[in-house]
Amino acid sequence: MDTLRSRSLRQQQHPLIRQLANRMEAIWHKHLQLHPYQPPADMGYVEGVLDHEKLTIENHCYQTRQFRKIHLELARVGDNLDILHCVMFPHSRFNLPIFGTDIVVGRGRVSAAIGDLSPVASTGLPPSYRQQLQEIETPHFSQPRALPAWGHIFSDICLFVRPTSPSEEQQFLTWISRILTLHCQLGRLAQETSSIEQEAAILAGQRRYCRQQQKNDKTRRILEQAFGAAWAERYFQTMLFDCGEPAASQQAVARK
Repeated sequence: MDTLRSRSLRQQQHPLIRQLANRMEAIWHKHLQLHPYQPPADMGYVEGVLDHEKLTIENHCYQTRQFRKIHLELARVGDNLDILHCVMFPHSRFNLPIFGTDIVVGRGRVSAAIGDLSPVASTGLPPSYRQQLQEIETPHFSQPRALPAWGHIFSDICLFVRPTSPSEEQQFLTWISRILTLHCQLGRLAQETSSIEQEAAILAGQRRYCRQQQKNDKTRRILEQAFGAAWAERYFQTMLFDCGEPAASQQAVARK
C-alpha cells in the first residue's frame, strides 16, 4: 500500500484529498479482506485534455465478500482542479447502504465536500446503523450546501458543505472517517439475505441510486469535453455507477 500511495496522483493533489484517500485505504485494509477488482482495460488510468489543460484520472478498485466494488477515483485538471470520488457498492445479497464521498477543489480551495450512507431500502437506513450513528456527532460548518435536484437518494445524515478553513477540512475528514469505519464494521458482520424478493429489492435500490447519480451533468460535461460523449457514457455506466452485479469470475473471488 505504501508503494501505491507514493506513486499515486494524490501526491500532487490538495492535502485534504491526499489525507482522505490514505485514510480510507487504511480503514479498508484494517476492517475488510480486500481482493483486486479489475476495471475495464482503458479506464484504470486515463489521460486527456480539458480546456488546454492535462486531465488525469486514476482509479483504484477492490472487492470483498460484502462489497461487489469499492471504487476510489482521483482526478486532476492542470493545477486548477482536484477531485476525489468514492463509492462502495454492496453485493445485492447484503442489505447494506451505499457509502459515498466526493471532494472538489478549485484553485487550491475546497468548493465541495459531501459524504453519506445512502439507503437502498424504502424504509431508510437499517436499524443497526441508526442506533450507532447517534453516537457520531455531526460537526457544524459555516457554509452548508444545497443538494442537487436529483439528490433525494441521499439519507438525512448526508453532509454537503464548503469547508472554509483548515479546521473545517479536518472536521469533515474526521466525520467521514468515523462514518466509513462504522460502515466497514457493520458490513463485515452483515448476514446474507435468504429472500429472493429482498435481494431483488436491494438490487432495485442500487439501480435507482445509480440512475440518479448518472444525472450529474457537471461530471458528464467534463468527461464529454475531454474524451467524447460515447466514452463518457461508457465510463458512467461501467466505472462510476454500474448498476449490476460483476461477472461470475469476480463474484467467485469476492465470496471467499
